[in-house]
Amino acid sequence: MINKVTVACWNFEQNGKSNPALRRRAHERLARLNPHLVLRQEMWGADEDGSTVLYELEEVLGMRGWLGPHSCTAVFADQRVFRTMREWPRTGPMWVLPPTALTMRYLPAGEDAMPLVVASFHLNYASATNRLAETEWLTTWADKRWATPDGESVRMPALIGGDTNGYPEPGTTGDPALPVLENIQDEPHRAHRSYLDPGGARRMDTRPDNTLYTAGLRDVARYWASHHDGTPAAVAPTVDAYETHGPDARVDRVYATPELLPAVTDVEVLEVPTEISDHHIVRLTLDGPLLTDILNRNSDGLSGAHGATGIPEASCPGAG
Repeated sequence: MINKVTVACWNFEQNGKSNPALRRRAHERLARLNPHLVLRQEMWGADEDGSTVLYELEEVLGMRGWLGPHSCTAVFADQRVFRTMREWPRTGPMWVLPPTALTMRYLPAGEDAMPLVVASFHLNYASATNRLAETEWLTTWADKRWATPDGESVRMPALIGGDTNGYPEPGTTGDPALPVLENIQDEPHRAHRSYLDPGGARRMDTRPDNTLYTAGLRDVARYWASHHDGTPAAVAPTVDAYETHGPDARVDRVYATPELLPAVTDVEVLEVPTEISDHHIVRLTLDGPLLTDILNRNSDGLSGAHGATGIPEASCPGAG
């Protein structure tokens, strides 16, 4: 029995910038968190020389790793806790930095429990238009199905995390305010982080967050900060202010489908020194026994809070 499941989400800057000592030190920091899942972004170079860097990081973390297309993202898992049932290499046509997406079994829940979809993503840096299209494809990971023991097709829970390169709509105590466009000194960055609304006004880009919410995915930090006596620390910035890029911002976020939310027991942002990375670590903890109960309720044919459509898996958008 595992009482607490720990998930870490981190965009480690350029995978250590080809500095093996820095890369090892950074992942030793991750390993000290004793995570069961790690969602990594910017895995540059991890697939070179026979995936030498990937295997190096597996050894440091004590976990197995899966690289997404073009070594942009990765998922690492403690094989004593999670086992991969399926990889999803076809991530859609719009991605500049494709995600890593897996169907995984939470082993303490048993062989008949519902699996869940786990994904690590990195939305486009420069184009709000492309970010929106990528996010629309990202919603397909909340639309995957699994056959229950009695043969019913049920929508799986999903847990996804990564670098959105955009902002959540402020609305929770402690949430960083949206940047003021004119206060961003770097003019190209103004274009990167904003979009034109139908009336011709330029808005800071919150559309990915809104799209994920519309698809039934919930920002776990916002959930924790506003429920169950959570604290504003859950919605602390994940990147620090830069003269060119603007103020502190919470661009790194973890989302879950609603049936998983009751299992959330903590969300926090762990600060990382700038000499190691330009992003902080988001750490999520889940109640292990409650997660087991949720996944077994789903396996009995319950679809969770976001419903079931009865559509076979192969017919779902983005399936394949």
